This record gives sequence, C-alpha cells and structure tokens, in this order.
Amino acid sequence: MFLMTMVLAWGQNERKVIREGIRSYKAGEFSEAEVQFRKAGDINQESFEAEFNTGAALYGQEKYQETVKQYESLAEQSQARAKEDPESLAHIWHNMGNSLLEAQQYAPSIEAYKNSLRLKPDDYDTKYNLAYARQKLKEEQQQQQDQEKENDQNEDEQEQEQQNQDDQKNSEGEQNQDEQEQKQQDQQDQQDQQEQKPQDQQQQAREISKEDAERMLNAIQQQEKDVKDKVDKKKAATAKVKTKKDW
Repeated sequence: MFLMTMVLAWGQNERKVIREGIRSYKAGEFSEAEVQFRKAGDINQESFEAEFNTGAALYGQEKYQETVKQYESLAEQSQARAKEDPESLAHIWHNMGNSLLEAQQYAPSIEAYKNSLRLKPDDYDTKYNLAYARQKLKEEQQQQQDQEKENDQNEDEQEQEQQNQDDQKNSEGEQNQDEQEQKQQDQQDQQDQQEQKPQDQQQQAREISKEDAERMLNAIQQQEKDVKDKVDKKKAATAKVKTKKDW
C-alpha cells in the first residue's frame, strides 16, 4: 500500500520525477526517493501521489515520527474528499498505523487501523495489523505490570533489609547496654565484696580476740590456782615443822 502510481494528467516533468522516485524506492534508495517525491510536490503542490509517496520514502528510512506527521497532514487534506475517494484515505490511515506500530506507539496505531477499516472494512492486511498491534499492546501492558510488581518487590525487599539492619543495630545496642549494665553490676558486686571483707575480717578478729581472752583468763586463773596451791603447800609445811618441835 505504500507507493501509489496514480495516472493523472499532470505535467510531464512531475510524472518523470515521480517515476524516478519510484525506481529509487524499489531499489532501496529511500533517501533519493524522498528527494524525487519532494521535487514532484514542489512542481505540483496539490499532488496527492507525491505527498503519499514521500511518506513511504520516510518510512523506508525508519523516520517513523516524520512519516506520521506526513500522513497526518495528508489525511487532513484528504478528509474533504473522503466520500469520493475513501480508499485513498484508508491507505493513509493504514500507513500511519504502520508507522506508529514501528514506533512502538501501539495504542495510537490501533486507532489508525480502526480509522482505515471504517473506510475499507474488508481489507485483510489492515485487520491483520490491527490484531498484531493489539497483541503488542497487551504484551506491553503485561510487561509494565510485571515491572511494577518487580519494583514493588524490590522496594519491599529493600525496606525489609533496612528493617533488619535497624533491628540488628537495636539488638546490638541493647546487647551492648546489657553488657555494660552487667559490667557495672559486676563492678558494684566486687566493690560490695571488698567493703564486706574488712567487716568480715573485723568480725573474725573480734571472735579471735574473745577466744584469746578466754584462754588468757583461764591461764591467769590457772596461774592463780598454781600460786595458791604453792602457798598453801608452803604454809602446810611450816605448820608441821612448828608442831613437831622435838628437843
């Protein structure tokens, strides 16, 4: 549907230039074809064939956005005579749909194909391309959903990782605090033991002094008893001598 070779009663120069453009197009020389078709358009600014084939040459160069603009302008110009020549306008919308499809603008391409089918309902190529564009749009939407799901999953994983890091920091902080408190408690217990130890030693010293005192008292009492016994024995001996008086 790209090239149109309408036989119209235009000037000999325009027809010659358009034929040269068609030869270049068929040879794959799309840039040269565009030059020739634009020359034909300059010769006859009302040449539908020159404008239509210029869009085809742009499409061959993969200039899809320029192609769309070319066919949009041509569709506006052809709208007035759509009733007299609906097929030509249908071709414009079909080619515009192809350009949008190649540009991966699937939703606009679907609308372009629909516009073409309204004018030419039985066109098989347009129906096929419409189905293909719908499938590509569905795949694109599914891919976007999968990407959003993956992004949400990655975001959840990052949040969970951050939460785990925060929990770990909090746990380490609490552990360090517990260890510090335990260390302080151990120091306090050690200090209490050190303070208690002199008291125990003092108590032990007091207990030892009491025992020593009892032993000393017993020793004194024993010494007193021994002294008393010696005195008593001495007195007894003296008394016996006196009573014995033998002369």
